Amino acid sequence: MNFEFSEEQNLLREQARGFLQDKCTMKVVRKALEDGDTFNRDLWKQVAEMGWTSAVIPEEYDGLGLGYLELSVIAEELGRAVAPLPFSSSVYLASEAIMAYGSKSQKEEWLPRLASGEVIGTFTLSEKQGQTSPSNLSTTGGVTINGIKLPVADGDIADICIVVGKSNEGDGASLYLVDLNQSGVNREAIKTLDPSRSHAKLTFINASASLLGEEGQGWAATQNIFNRAAVLFAWEQTGGSEAALEMAKEYALGRFAFGRAIASYQAIKHKLANMYVKNTLARSNCYFGAWALSTNAAELPVAAASARVAGIQAYYFASKENIQTHGGMGFTWEFDCQFHYRRAKLLSVNIGSESQWQDKLITAVEAAA
Repeated sequence: MNFEFSEEQNLLREQARGFLQDKCTMKVVRKALEDGDTFNRDLWKQVAEMGWTSAVIPEEYDGLGLGYLELSVIAEELGRAVAPLPFSSSVYLASEAIMAYGSKSQKEEWLPRLASGEVIGTFTLSEKQGQTSPSNLSTTGGVTINGIKLPVADGDIADICIVVGKSNEGDGASLYLVDLNQSGVNREAIKTLDPSRSHAKLTFINASASLLGEEGQGWAATQNIFNRAAVLFAWEQTGGSEAALEMAKEYALGRFAFGRAIASYQAIKHKLANMYVKNTLARSNCYFGAWALSTNAAELPVAAASARVAGIQAYYFASKENIQTHGGMGFTWEFDCQFHYRRAKLLSVNIGSESQWQDKLITAVEAAA
């Protein structure tokens, strides 16, 4: 079985990488830290015009109707660039939820606007520290919705949100589609380790809402949405880990100590080699995940969890070792190592922590056996 990308998909990769190298330099990312510019609207508009936000949305809803392999390529390049965009929230989560569970009228109303980038979407599950389950959900929904959700990725800039609320039927949860631009929604920005991806606390007070999917089927739907998004998050992490390795290698080759490039010292060689091994393992799992996602295979839960765990581990390790390779300079504000470390830590807890995905992996393997 060949998991490699096709010639057309590799051409898409080259196009995406060239565009981001030109339009999303580290200076653009640094603005998020220095100027509080957490959302680059010009870059978002250009990304939407290139069709990235509409990649897998069907043509009948003004999308390109491409496959998830193409979206995986885009995700990897966005991760490599540490792009300060709400792409994952809007594309991996909100758009996917509406495509999978939305009614015809919901799809007609929101998918074309999500495809064009006019509307930004997000998805929210957690309400407090710790793992969220149907038994500890407190947000209630119906025609109106009430409750508090935090942290919500891109919640301060999103236009719509898919909210997981408590239900007395079925699996104990339901999904609700909420327009965030209404008086019943209060937004409060919250600080995270990575200011280039903003987060917010959302308070819903009798906010108008519409049911997404069937009542009492929200928990199963959430797990399916997260499994699909996990593969794309893993590709984003793989792109970031590759960029961190390249940054470390470039510095090691150009930094001299005692008359030699530090890349010639065994300790540095070992760091780079270990980064490469973890990155290669993560990429291998991502190929498996991309295949399962693009074919809607029964192995998706195993593939998603494998890719997610490997992606988290590879990106964190690469971002940490990149700083170590740079030595004392790596910890300074002037160097760009921090961007990958910040993003690696942030992505490691999106849609569930590493330990939660390890549990899912074990459960999925046991079920398959």
